[in-house]
Amino acid sequence: MQELHEIQLEPIITRALEEDWGYGDWTTDLCVPADKIVRAKIITRENIIVSGLDVARAVFLKVDPRIEVKLCFKNGDLVRANQVLLEVYGNARSILKSERVALNFIGRMCGISTMSRAFVDQLEGTKCQLLDTRKTTPGLRLLEKSATVMGGARNHRMGLSDGVIVKENHIRAAGGIKAAVSRLLEALPPTLKIEVEASTLEEVQEALDAGADIIMLDNMTIAQMTQAVRTVRGRAKLEASGGVKLETVRRIAETGVDFVSTGSTIHSARWSDLSLLFDL
Repeated sequence: MQELHEIQLEPIITRALEEDWGYGDWTTDLCVPADKIVRAKIITRENIIVSGLDVARAVFLKVDPRIEVKLCFKNGDLVRANQVLLEVYGNARSILKSERVALNFIGRMCGISTMSRAFVDQLEGTKCQLLDTRKTTPGLRLLEKSATVMGGARNHRMGLSDGVIVKENHIRAAGGIKAAVSRLLEALPPTLKIEVEASTLEEVQEALDAGADIIMLDNMTIAQMTQAVRTVRGRAKLEASGGVKLETVRRIAETGVDFVSTGSTIHSARWSDLSLLFDL
């Protein structure tokens, strides 16, 4: 995934601001002079892999195009605790009305990128690559998947139209792996790969015989994954999925699978500890 474009960000940011503002900001409008100009900075209180700086900047500029925003790092950088991530200069009311939404986005995204990097670090020295999943917060998929990439992961499909994954219920409804894959091969554009979920070694062989390009090893043991790698012998890509944890991902990668996918880099990521402070 490349950097997000303003066109993609605008509706997400607009919804978030509408949610936060309600019908007005009593505190800011009554306490802060309308012409007050300030400098402010967003600081990280812990070591992070930064992401979402472009999103935070877009929030400030959406609220007030006159605000000046200086980014102090690039998305994907390792930033140590107590460093300044970005600086803003402009109308105090505008900055205050941007603050929470900007911090929410960047705190969420930095948490995801930091968690993703922890997983990627565990894969160092293997051929295995980390993939994210579609287990994302509704409405925030673009931001959350962007954050996994900043942490060193690769995106799995963004949505149902981005690729083909024949999962357990598809197999049941279609009448088996062979039947499902046969229908796909007849109708799919030739540029799309076919991935098939397998929960047993017998299903791995069936998916391979049917012509799957990628086989997802669903909740298999280390011994089963090792055997699946021997069975497939490079004739299809193998993706390990299900129950993947930071403590286990290295052992999974060492079986020889090509990919490991997990939703935990998103749904289990802790928000990064960030603050916005005025310089008066």
